[in-house]
Amino acid sequence: MGEQRSRRAVLAGAGASAAYALAGCLSAAGDTGDETDLTVFHAGSLSPPFAAAEDGFEAETGARVVREPKGSVASTKKVTRLGRRADALGVSDFRLLRDRLLPDDGDWYGIFATNAMAIQYTPDSTGADEISRENWWEVLSRDDVTVAHSDPAVDPGGYRAVMSIRLGAIPFRGSALYDAATRDAILDNTVVPTGTEAKLTAPLRSGKYDYVVYYRSLASTADLPWIALQPQVALSRATDEYAAHYAKATVDTDAGTFVGAPIAYGMTVPSVARSPELGARWVAYFATDPGRRALRDAGLEPVTPLAVPADSADAVPDRVLARASATDHLGPLSL
Repeated sequence: MGEQRSRRAVLAGAGASAAYALAGCLSAAGDTGDETDLTVFHAGSLSPPFAAAEDGFEAETGARVVREPKGSVASTKKVTRLGRRADALGVSDFRLLRDRLLPDDGDWYGIFATNAMAIQYTPDSTGADEISRENWWEVLSRDDVTVAHSDPAVDPGGYRAVMSIRLGAIPFRGSALYDAATRDAILDNTVVPTGTEAKLTAPLRSGKYDYVVYYRSLASTADLPWIALQPQVALSRATDEYAAHYAKATVDTDAGTFVGAPIAYGMTVPSVARSPELGARWVAYFATDPGRRALRDAGLEPVTPLAVPADSADAVPDRVLARASATDHLGPLSL
């Protein structure tokens, strides 16, 4: 398969190879910046809003923004395992900050955006003239269809894609979207390219894949047809009922076991930041009108105000806390 690996191979062993690849990046941008640079490690799905925010932030602060997009698991490892330095870290699953960054490599974080899972395709995809929100699983389970998602060991978009597929076969309010055989057929049709979810659109356009399972934010801004998934599989509803359902889907990788939950993005200033004040200004920017507009234009939904854990509120920079709510829970999510 060239650059792509089977789903089973990735789930079994991609974590170690991701760490090895990252180890070669130690001299990359982000380790040699000065006080006028803002170095940001972030999820691939945050590239559109963060890129859109650069000019406004640079004009406001006089800083130069230096971004490194990567899968959120891998981005977090840059700080916690590889000794990399960043002024801000933005991830698509806030639990990576809560459970893996704190308390050794950071003191606080804020939840600032939400998203949902979706399916993207092209007019030339196999079954494109038949697929709909009511039958997508029938099309994706056909023998002649190729489905792609990102690497679950480095990218929450990858493990969330697997969760969405698995959740479709788990009853919700008394019924499931499809049976276990359909679930297995979809997973057997799935390939896992290297890279993050943001790098799936180009090969989809070229015809390499028929369908990709990734974030609604990417699908809704790609100028290609897409399907909004049912809420019981989209990881989009932050209620106790839906959260309990999502938690029934787990994904095991060498990077850890990930449990289904409503999608919530988190951001922080790591303790190794060279310019922590700039990092705090970057986080706070996405709680302002221009920052929220950048998120919405990129298909994400801002969390207003930012949610920060009550037990670490004393560590939150004042300019962030002024635009935040200190709480123990955001809906069903424990901070």
